[in-house]
Amino acid sequence: MSDFLLNPDVVFLNHGSFGACPKLVFAEYQRWQRKLEWQPVQFLQRQLPGHLADARHQVADYLSAGSNEVVFVPNPTFAANTIARCLPLGGGDEVLISDQEYGACRFAFQFAAQQKGFRVVEQPIPLPVETDEAIVDAFWRGVNQNTKLIFISHITSTTALTLPVAQICQRARQAGILTMIDGAHAPGQIDVNLSEIGADFYTATCHKWMCAAKGSGVFYVRQDKQHLVDPLVVGWGWGPEKTFHRENEFVSNHEWLGTHDPAAYLSVPAAIEWHKTHFTPDVRERCCRLARLAVDLASQIDGIKRVHPDAFFQQMGLIDITAKKVEDHVHLKTHLFDTYQIEVPVIRWRDRTLIRVSTHAYTTEEDVHKFIHALKETFAA
Repeated sequence: MSDFLLNPDVVFLNHGSFGACPKLVFAEYQRWQRKLEWQPVQFLQRQLPGHLADARHQVADYLSAGSNEVVFVPNPTFAANTIARCLPLGGGDEVLISDQEYGACRFAFQFAAQQKGFRVVEQPIPLPVETDEAIVDAFWRGVNQNTKLIFISHITSTTALTLPVAQICQRARQAGILTMIDGAHAPGQIDVNLSEIGADFYTATCHKWMCAAKGSGVFYVRQDKQHLVDPLVVGWGWGPEKTFHRENEFVSNHEWLGTHDPAAYLSVPAAIEWHKTHFTPDVRERCCRLARLAVDLASQIDGIKRVHPDAFFQQMGLIDITAKKVEDHVHLKTHLFDTYQIEVPVIRWRDRTLIRVSTHAYTTEEDVHKFIHALKETFAA
């Protein structure tokens, strides 16, 4: 906990919602803000393109992508809106998503569908899952001759399920279907190699599991698909009078949104370095072990059950408390915080009530046991 700025009086089991920034990374974030304010014109007009290029090269290398295939965006919702609005989709076309997609990104496609006339099809992936092949087969039942784009998560937000996105992308490419992967929960929690995954479009947060400053995300577009992607915000990076990144049209079109604070983007290399030096494989394995411990201990409580086998989740464990007949899941979340100082999300998904436990470098076994104690007391009342 001492490496982070988190309140030490709170048992923080919700890294998955907004992440948490290490002190070293936050200091770098503030250093960039001070540099901007020292001489704003010099920084934004003359220095920023070079600084962004350096940060972009580092995050591209971290994700095994080309440096001209990624741009910084505020978050995956921004990238999802870009794709939903710019692709030439219309009447008769379908976008296939799973029934476990993040609400804001799902809304982006549903909104665009209302404007442009295409359909968004939600394909169920039944839980629990047993094999990657079963996941792919279940999802693929939603594909037909009208499917033009697949949008699916790498690790789902709602159910914390790790999906076999490389297999889905390979099958889609063979069928001539475009793919976009929502990797909000992937980089930093698992190794991500975009060259191997083979998606046409991929987006991720840097401020979640990579532990960069809030408001930093990446948007990847394969080189051969960049002509399909218009900018969501048109600014000085676009057109013949462009004044930003003249050397690459994709980067120029998408990375300059007008005056904004770019310090979160520029903090990403520090987050990558923090991961290399502090979040070692041993630490990651300990985090996964703690998430599994939380699931195992919780599932021993009468009326609570696990959702996924260990192989299908990493640092986010999921338990099903539907049998406890919780009438108000928001009230339960508030109760756990107000009574026990435990920050953890309680989720209503379809007809189920779920609790998602996130663990990171600051999580201790004592934190897990405090959570289990809180569950036992709460449901014994």
